Amino acid sequence: MLEIQKLSKSYGSSLAVDDVTFTVPGGQVGILLGPNGAGKSTIIKSIAGLLRYKGMIRIEGLPARTLEAKKVFAYVPEIPNMFDALTVREHVEYVRMAYSSDITDEEVEEILKEFEMDDKQDKLGNELSKGMMQKVSICCALAVKPKVILLDEPMVGLDPAAIKTLKEVVLRLRDQGVTVLISTHMLEMVEELWDIMFVMEKGKIIGSYTKEDARGRDLDDLFFAMTGGEKE
Repeated sequence: MLEIQKLSKSYGSSLAVDDVTFTVPGGQVGILLGPNGAGKSTIIKSIAGLLRYKGMIRIEGLPARTLEAKKVFAYVPEIPNMFDALTVREHVEYVRMAYSSDITDEEVEEILKEFEMDDKQDKLGNELSKGMMQKVSICCALAVKPKVILLDEPMVGLDPAAIKTLKEVVLRLRDQGVTVLISTHMLEMVEELWDIMFVMEKGKIIGSYTKEDARGRDLDDLFFAMTGGEKE
């Protein structure tokens, strides 16, 4: 479970996030939506521990700033950062050791193979394309064997095969009881994934829907109905 309670964040005199509260129940896929400047990135960075904020964030019932919470949490940023001098496999091993993950060598091989990186394990970070870096970032997050995972625009830069694989992985994680939060503007990419959606505007959550509430309506229909926009 991922809980956000009364989260606020200001940059100087500008209030980026204003008293935001929402919950992604355990074993569900939440989608965070909103136009540019709505405050999504600030929430994402707050959850990931990259910003100071007011309010409370809990991961599996634990305060997000605690070491215990960080051990069961994984984050895939929008823009992946690689170590230039580490290979693909060494990136995964670095995360594996940092989190004291109990993932096996066989499981690591399966993850790399699933994302078609098993034959690129010896490539250095500075030799990777944007899409490859994104795949490595996802593989590293999965190596943590998290109970809560946060993905920020995870499909940007991925080829169609990798997007298909990532969707399958998200559904598998949900089936395993993992809580997933995806921040994205690519509504069509998450149409078949979501269980609960949250729409942001001007630093606030202006509405949410569960899949049951939607009654078969498309995700983009719900989004534009809330924001007052129109489908293109």
